[in-house]
Amino acid sequence: MEQLNYKKYIPYLAAILIFILISVIYFSPTLEGKKLKQGDIDRLKGMSKEITDFRKMTGEQTLWTNNMFSGMPAYFISMQFDGNLFKRIHKVLQLGLPHPANQVFLYFLGFFILMLVLRVKPWIAAIGAMAFAFSSYFFIIIEAGHNSKAAAVSYMAPVLAGIILAYRGKYIAGALLMAFFLALEISANHFQITYYLFIIILIYGIYELVETIRNKNWNHFLKATGVLFIAALLAVGTHATSLWISSDHTGYTTRGKSELTDNEQNKTSGLDRDYITAWSYGLSETITLLIPDFMGGASYGQLSERSKVYKALIDNGSRKTEAKKFVKQQFPLYWGDQPFTSGPVYVGAIIFFLFIFGLFVIKGKLKWWLLTVTILSIMLSWGKNMMWLTDLFLDYFPGYSKFRAVSMTLVMAELAMPFLGILALSKVFDNSIDKKVLMNGLKYTVYILGGILLILAILPSVFFSFNSPMDAQIMAEWPDWLRNALVDDRIRIFRIDTVRSIVFILLVAGLIWLYLKSKIKAAYAIAGIALLVLIDMWAVDKRYLNDDNFVRSAVVENPFKPSEADKEIMRDRETGFRVLNLTVTPFRDASTSFFHHSIGGYHGAKLKRYQELINFQIEPEMNRLFNTLRTEADPQKIENVLKNLPVLNMLNTKYFIIMSNAGPAPIMNPYTLGPAWFVKDYEYVQNADEEIIAVGDINPAVTAVIDERFRDKLGEIILQPDTFASIALTDYKPNHLTYTSNTSSDQLAVFSEVYYPAGWNAYVDGQLKPHFRANWTLRAMVIPAGNHIVEFKFEPTIYSTGESISLASSVLLLLLIVVYAVVEIRKKL
Repeated sequence: MEQLNYKKYIPYLAAILIFILISVIYFSPTLEGKKLKQGDIDRLKGMSKEITDFRKMTGEQTLWTNNMFSGMPAYFISMQFDGNLFKRIHKVLQLGLPHPANQVFLYFLGFFILMLVLRVKPWIAAIGAMAFAFSSYFFIIIEAGHNSKAAAVSYMAPVLAGIILAYRGKYIAGALLMAFFLALEISANHFQITYYLFIIILIYGIYELVETIRNKNWNHFLKATGVLFIAALLAVGTHATSLWISSDHTGYTTRGKSELTDNEQNKTSGLDRDYITAWSYGLSETITLLIPDFMGGASYGQLSERSKVYKALIDNGSRKTEAKKFVKQQFPLYWGDQPFTSGPVYVGAIIFFLFIFGLFVIKGKLKWWLLTVTILSIMLSWGKNMMWLTDLFLDYFPGYSKFRAVSMTLVMAELAMPFLGILALSKVFDNSIDKKVLMNGLKYTVYILGGILLILAILPSVFFSFNSPMDAQIMAEWPDWLRNALVDDRIRIFRIDTVRSIVFILLVAGLIWLYLKSKIKAAYAIAGIALLVLIDMWAVDKRYLNDDNFVRSAVVENPFKPSEADKEIMRDRETGFRVLNLTVTPFRDASTSFFHHSIGGYHGAKLKRYQELINFQIEPEMNRLFNTLRTEADPQKIENVLKNLPVLNMLNTKYFIIMSNAGPAPIMNPYTLGPAWFVKDYEYVQNADEEIIAVGDINPAVTAVIDERFRDKLGEIILQPDTFASIALTDYKPNHLTYTSNTSSDQLAVFSEVYYPAGWNAYVDGQLKPHFRANWTLRAMVIPAGNHIVEFKFEPTIYSTGESISLASSVLLLLLIVVYAVVEIRKKL
């Protein structure tokens, strides 16, 4: 038996240990028991409160919640997909590290695997992993709480590793590696990042196809493509539940096509164009890839005593103590086009330099593939600033219109640029390229980047105005001297970071030059480059995610505290009513959902019809009420407004929370229609345009508006007056509502619950009965005469079926990987 050489594994294990140490040290407050305060995670706790409470009380999964937007599926809020075993593997790979060190470790690990598959030596691969992991955007999304996005980013690189390995002839190994990490990628449940990964794969596939056509090596191409396709199907199967649900549910959400015909030019098959492109990277803003605070950094930031604003304050008569206090406020330092930003996308001056260097020294399809990905990534991130390309993708690339914030496409460049840059660095040290070629590439790169940066540092105002489109609004009341001082500070910040990038580029270029000239050993050059990359990226990331973002554990675990208004409302033991909180931005708020069934909420994929109801009816009613409460003290006028809120009343809005002198205070609405009621009349409308207008014109207590398409479910019922008819909610569970009804004749009941046909079933005395949509977004059904038990149950079949497929696929994939690993180990032994 051949003895294994364990020493050769030491660099790999050492690199893993270094990744762990760097991750933990960066987030050292976790060692003190502190936790990262993440805004989106706080909101998630508000969104998912009813779901998690139900799970704790019953041990069951509810697939519907009424805590947000008057009711919506729980699919993409807080679902447990127990059939997908890769959710557990994701946790295993995090090695039990504290959050968010565990996430950064996955950034390291994924890119490290990619580099090793490309046969990059472990220490240089570790530099690449460090550069990729510390890309500023990847830390910014952690700070924001975009944990699923961060996880999806982690697994992009190893998925590509498997694909490249398969096309290099390692068919089974490559396919299984790709399938393993693709299963993890999909289980991260951030389809936008996965979509961008598929774009990268598609472009790679095109280059492989072109090479195959040239070389006529069809047997190899078809074999590699075939095994990868089968492996991909298996990986997709591991997450069958979520993918099936997404396919079934997306059409009902804001990412589905609208039935309304207004503003047609702005509409797509998914989100509206202006919504998709609201966060578009500016053309010149792309330079943040090279210069971190090129456009000022985050939207707002503090200044120092060295700032121009501080000097201007002193020159204009302010005391030093006042000036010091003033510059510690939040100033609008960002001067780009985005509505606001938490920070720039910075891949690192060193990586940018190595990427350009790679264009000179790397040959073959890998270079052209990565260059294509980078250019396309940047151009797509421009969004509304390059609308012809954006429209092309929105109209002709399936699925692209389902995603917002086009600036996110830069994740492709954040992967491609260190990929090519580290390949180039590897070539410096493996002696596979003539030194003259390397020296020329080094010289050209330094001249190009150094020259551009030097010109920008010397003459910034020649190329840029340093004024933001928002300045006129933000600084409307500022004196000219203060406004000018802030612009000077923007220029100062720009210059500092430009010089900073020049220094890092020259230092790395110097180390490479010294090595090529045999002035220093490879180990010293590699160590120096690694240290410079770490210093560069660490310092920038600390601007946006640092120790100040960590708080006591109790603060994170309990993000919301009830106000006196919340407490008073919670003393109301009636079930099924809703609350509209006017002390917050209702439709970007999850705190109200933590305590009540909210008219508002916070979610990126709320139901399309409900969003349109917000736009056309709820917001106008809400604004009318808010303005009345703000300006009127006459109880009669307030009562008249409450009486004339047809949509809010049909949604059973029993309480409004307003801001009083004593703080948030509740106002009870006596005109809410309750959980269900019988109407005396109904009217048909021909289309969605008529229905959305009619619902605001009717008295919903008396009349129901019904789409012509539901005529067959309603029939030609003639409603008889029945003054003693009653219907009441007697038992509430989020996925099972029970009512009792008593009528002397057949009646038409309207329920203050959101209509969603893909799962809700109606029963009368245990017998399945048809129900239909009324009043744009509510449920309605004919209730027969007599005393009856009426139930609504949320029973989508796709969940249980999907879980079975997911479990079977997970077991099969893991079994194949284990069998392959055992066979390969036995070969080596």
